[in-house]
Amino acid sequence: MEMNSQEFKFFQHFLSQNCGIILSDTKHYLVKNRLSSLLASFNLSGYQDLILLLKQNPGSKVAVAVIDAMTTNETYWFRDENQFKDLSDTLLPLLAQKRTPLRIWSAACSTGQEPYSISMCIDDYVNRTGKSLNARIIGTDISDTVLTQAKNAVYNESALLRGIDSEKKQRYFNAVEDGYKLKSQTVSRVDFQCLNLLKPFNSMGRFDIIFCRNVLIYFSDEVKRDILTRMSALLEPDGVLYLSSTEQMPVGVNGFIAVRDQRSRYYKKSTS
Repeated sequence: MEMNSQEFKFFQHFLSQNCGIILSDTKHYLVKNRLSSLLASFNLSGYQDLILLLKQNPGSKVAVAVIDAMTTNETYWFRDENQFKDLSDTLLPLLAQKRTPLRIWSAACSTGQEPYSISMCIDDYVNRTGKSLNARIIGTDISDTVLTQAKNAVYNESALLRGIDSEKKQRYFNAVEDGYKLKSQTVSRVDFQCLNLLKPFNSMGRFDIIFCRNVLIYFSDEVKRDILTRMSALLEPDGVLYLSSTEQMPVGVNGFIAVRDQRSRYYKKSTS
């Protein structure tokens, strides 16, 4: 099924307004490819029918399905591994001396690999040091579909191959009928909730660490600055923000100091 230029323009605008994704004109094929399966799912004859449903009810399950299709991104365990090594070896010991419980936010967490990787780092710290560490991790995403998978904490073999070696597999997972389920100790400190980063999130409370990686790349510079400024307001005075290793703090965002750790970079909230 082909998608004409007017249909593509509609989806560009719809996604920009509803989830902040900015799609260049070169993404025509990507949009067509990702949305084509929805036509059969909702028994639609073409993209015009899909557009009509979105216009009639922007908050319908069809709209949710469109956003899901366009925002479900690649994810894997311990992505940017050096960041997790520094988290385990440096940041957790440092912040644990100052206060507990630690509160950590994994924004745009997809199917849960990032928040559960963070939880494994906490397990590693506890096992390595013999010290207890009270921590709560909140994973958020715009998609209820991926959050349902994350809450189930069951992953197939191919998902584990993306970052989980045999030692971690044995240590953190139990074999079940549908794949491998994370053990309760790792799962128990993680909560999930649906959240659109374009909407207010100040009610989430304050955090010691925020992971906001590989999501801002889809937003305009203006939206990036807005999201990061609001995240800064939720960080404790010495709180830490992680972007991905390939991302830079956008120009015009104040209140952060770039810090180079042993292996990776993060941004610390400025107290001045």
